[in-house]
Amino acid sequence: MAAQSTLAKIFEKHPYELSQLRNKSVAWFQSQLRDLRTVSTRTPQALMRGDQESKGTRILPGTMIMYVYDPKHKDTLPYYDQFPLGLPFKLVPGGFYSLNLHYLPYNLRALLLDRLIQFKTTPGLDEKTRLKFSWQLIDGVSKFAAAKPCVKHYLYDHVRSPFKAINAQDWATAIMLPVEQFSGATPQEVWRDSVKIIRG
Repeated sequence: MAAQSTLAKIFEKHPYELSQLRNKSVAWFQSQLRDLRTVSTRTPQALMRGDQESKGTRILPGTMIMYVYDPKHKDTLPYYDQFPLGLPFKLVPGGFYSLNLHYLPYNLRALLLDRLIQFKTTPGLDEKTRLKFSWQLIDGVSKFAAAKPCVKHYLYDHVRSPFKAINAQDWATAIMLPVEQFSGATPQEVWRDSVKIIRG
């Protein structure tokens, strides 16, 4: 029965149920950011407005965060995500390394998060939960292969919004949000490239 409760199992549902889950994810995010006017207004700027009390400027490794980003070398990148959904795991001078889950299609986001949950710092999932892992710990381990296309280096000077921290109880909901904002490619093109990287 435990296997049936994993995050990855949500993708065995009927397509209608999956669509409903995505709708619930958007509704949840609207409740987090109270001045989001309509579901159709899903630009990063619109999503990051409001709810000032829940936004911060500190990054805590092992949390899940969302923010608006403008890459330093965007003119030479084939594509990039303007609104990362990140799991930061290492702080470095001037920035941090993070797993941006938007680089994965929804089913692989669920699979990777489900496997990373083993590194949680609390028995359950709550506001104190963190994922305590390093790249050295998961790099080259086959069950974490989906992390490879997600590893990104972000610079504080190019973050264009406060960070929105997501409670661990809401991680499964957040990964379903259709708010990836890729510049230079469609999400489907990005995800195809990511699958190629995973398969080696």
